[in-house]
Amino acid sequence: MKIKAGIVGGAGYTGGEMLRLLVNHPSVDVVFVHSNSNAGNLISDVHTDLFGDTELRFTEALSSEIDVLFLCVGHGDAKKFLDANPVAKGIKIIDLSQDFRLRANAGTDWVYGLPELNREKIKTADFVANPGCFATCIQLALLPLAAKGLLKSEVHINATTGSTGAGQSLSATSHFSWRNNNLSVYKAFGHQHLGEIGESLQQLDAEFDQQMNFIPQRGDFTRGILTAVYVESDLTEAEAQELFENYYAGHVFTHVSKKNIDLKQVVNTNKGLVHVEKHGSKLFIVSIIDNLLKGASGHAVQNMNLMFGLEESAGLRLKAQAF
Repeated sequence: MKIKAGIVGGAGYTGGEMLRLLVNHPSVDVVFVHSNSNAGNLISDVHTDLFGDTELRFTEALSSEIDVLFLCVGHGDAKKFLDANPVAKGIKIIDLSQDFRLRANAGTDWVYGLPELNREKIKTADFVANPGCFATCIQLALLPLAAKGLLKSEVHINATTGSTGAGQSLSATSHFSWRNNNLSVYKAFGHQHLGEIGESLQQLDAEFDQQMNFIPQRGDFTRGILTAVYVESDLTEAEAQELFENYYAGHVFTHVSKKNIDLKQVVNTNKGLVHVEKHGSKLFIVSIIDNLLKGASGHAVQNMNLMFGLEESAGLRLKAQAF
């Protein structure tokens, strides 16, 4: 018997990516795709790459005849939607916005949906807050160190994301003529994902209180995040490699590479790759993901698989872009 899914906010980048995954998922039927702005339109008229894959249309109507609801809406809109549209008991919810990621907003109902941190809790959860894209990539670089209490110095983070990380709404910095052949820093030292990263690190190491110096960048490409992190460490490179490999053993999508890594290895996949090097007293970690998959919709499907007892990788064995 297939899982019946509903999607709210299906016209944007994350909603479109969710549809691409779910219409091809062996254990899922998409019941409805909600969109106020596109109600009545064929999904394939908006997401043209889905022509031939689905005859579904966007709708303003909601149905309670579902097992799971994906909220692919803007930050602040998930809570408003749930306040205005109470969801029937028994329907699981996966929210891709930031509304329930922090403990202050999550209460006791919501589980932070990072399988590399909370896999067992996700399996029994009814409500999952999907992590942010930068947050996922950065945490993959830091979780093994936090788990051993080895983050004892300031953390220095530089991360560059593709243009799809800005969402589909136009702004001065998302126009092609501005973004093309360009690179810029934004929200230096104050990005909103720092809060959830800090809470995850403290979940593993209650004494973690180090400054995280995060410099986000807008890159001249559409998909992917590359994060470069360094910290002071007494570990040798071999010890760090072993630490990371042991931590991610059994995690189907996160892999530790002894060779340097690049975005084409993960774009169009749900994989996260991590590489460690030692330079003097500093441990240098590179982490990469596709911001729309492991950073958003693929991650949400991975969480759904865990919540419903499916194989964790179901519907997510995707081919890397490569060239």
